[in-house]
Amino acid sequence: MRKKNYKGRCEKQTLEKFVTICKTYDPIQTAYANALAKNDSVASIRCNVVLDGDECGEYMTDFVCTKNDGDLMVRECCQRKFLTKPQTAALLEMSRNYWLRRGVTDWGVVVDAAEE
Repeated sequence: MRKKNYKGRCEKQTLEKFVTICKTYDPIQTAYANALAKNDSVASIRCNVVLDGDECGEYMTDFVCTKNDGDLMVRECCQRKFLTKPQTAALLEMSRNYWLRRGVTDWGVVVDAAEE
């Protein structure tokens, strides 16, 4: 999740299945975007979808995918080291609740690989 007007480094790509140009802001998001584009069970993908409503403020969900069967799948990207931060946990919970209220049950978090 990111603020709607996030000013960090942005990488733009044109990928199959993406409704618009895919804008990614970190390596986790870029890698997952490429993986989603190759996923046969996904029909279309929107990235950086703004969450509407006063309770959500000005935040965006990383990926909202429409599967071949019509169901939605939502994924948030996060670095593993930030998962234990209270602000990150609160934002992820807000996103999960937002999508649950809209009937989406396939919600998940994508994290980077564990360091060994």
